[in-house]
Amino acid sequence: MDISKTLDVKGVLCPLPVIKARQSITRVEVGGILEILATDPTTREDIPAWTRRSGHEIVTMKEEDEVFKFYVRRRK
Repeated sequence: MDISKTLDVKGVLCPLPVIKARQSITRVEVGGILEILATDPTTREDIPAWTRRSGHEIVTMKEEDEVFKFYVRRRK
């Protein structure tokens, strides 16, 4: 997967990961991938909800060593 930008919000609590993701996705070209690295467990629900509302797509998400990794494709 070709990642356009990585957003590291490990240690940052709700609602800031979503706010920062919303800001960061604007710096990714349409069709590009934003990688989000987070440790706040609420991001498991918040990031998918944000992508549904904003029209972007979660390509995949996974958890490794207590870090949640989201790969979001910018759609518009």
